[in-house]
Amino acid sequence: MSAEEQTLIEKLFGLMPPTAVAAVEAAVTVADELRLTVYVVGGPVRDVLLGRTTVVDADLVVEGDALVVADALAARLGIRPVRHPRFGTATIKPGGFVLDIVTARAETYAAPGALPTVSESTIDDDLRRRDFSINAMAIALNGVGKGQLLDPLGGERDLRAGVVRALHAGSFEDDATRIFRATRYEARFGFRIERDTAAWIRRDVRYLDTISGARIHQELARTLAEKNPERALLRLDELGVLKAIHSALKFDSKRVQAFEVARTLDRKSARSAFWPLLAWNAKRTDIDALARRLALRKLQAAAVSAVPPVRAVESMIGDEEMSDSAIVELLSPYPASTLLALASATESEAVRDSVVRYLRRLRRVKPALDGNDLLAMGAKEGPLIGDVLARIRVAKLDGEVSSRAEEEALAKRLLLELSR
Repeated sequence: MSAEEQTLIEKLFGLMPPTAVAAVEAAVTVADELRLTVYVVGGPVRDVLLGRTTVVDADLVVEGDALVVADALAARLGIRPVRHPRFGTATIKPGGFVLDIVTARAETYAAPGALPTVSESTIDDDLRRRDFSINAMAIALNGVGKGQLLDPLGGERDLRAGVVRALHAGSFEDDATRIFRATRYEARFGFRIERDTAAWIRRDVRYLDTISGARIHQELARTLAEKNPERALLRLDELGVLKAIHSALKFDSKRVQAFEVARTLDRKSARSAFWPLLAWNAKRTDIDALARRLALRKLQAAAVSAVPPVRAVESMIGDEEMSDSAIVELLSPYPASTLLALASATESEAVRDSVVRYLRRLRRVKPALDGNDLLAMGAKEGPLIGDVLARIRVAKLDGEVSSRAEEEALAKRLLLELSR
């Protein structure tokens, strides 16, 4: 065994939190007792070879019954496993670290996009069922090959070359969600999708029709959660993926700039603006179908639905003579995420300034007085109280009142005028 192979396990454990290391070591002990071989497979192996700094989850593949290993391990750790007997897998979460324990298996697909039919097999077959060569590597954690890298499909070579390569021509027909993963890896690692793989993606985007809206949503959400999702989204557009999902989806250099601006304006909320920005070219007639296709959550659907009307009011914003109260009246009907998208996408600095002022300050302006204060002044319960408070808010926004005493004086005048 080479010195490099001897240190692979040490390097892996160096990227994992102590609770996860202890859990993996316990899993190896259980496998030894059962005379089974266990491997760490996929992303953690890739990340070790890339010199990444952390590993947040791991797949352990067992040549044998993984559920037996998982149950015994969970009992030792005092953790209840989540079992998936159909696929021979289980998940435990020691200290929040996600550890999947999987039976080495082969897979077949009855139809494009269908869940696979699995059968217990060897580690070699398990690696060959995976998506890309850079994810089809394993490190043996016990047995005679302990510490050795298993790389039957050239994953280490492709890592050195910076290539994302699918394992066979039918990969995206089997599971079209692999398309999203290919573009995420390309963007995240600064790699390039191998030529044949890119051609297979272009050919097979039609199989996205076999993927449910919920799975499409999940993959896009993972893409949007990347540190800089723009490169992956540009690639999805260039490969024809976004159009295949829905004709209203488009991503170009203007959207790249808008994503960058959104992070600059509000890094914490930027991701909520990404969904409406993806739908920025959508027409009113597209919105409902688009929201269904993307299986948008309630708030996301509201943000996307607001895109056409928000774009329509863009031309009304930015007038230097427009009062703050008028800005609030114009923008308050719309979700903050859609307005952040507008501030990010607009080419007008005046519009951006007005929208940002609304988001950061104006929408939070409220009178110091409330309904109880007005009742104490002699107002009767009813719509009059709301009318007076609304008038006071307008006055406060426009600088006509600046203190509680001034609000009280205005309230008394308004109560007298409006109650006549």
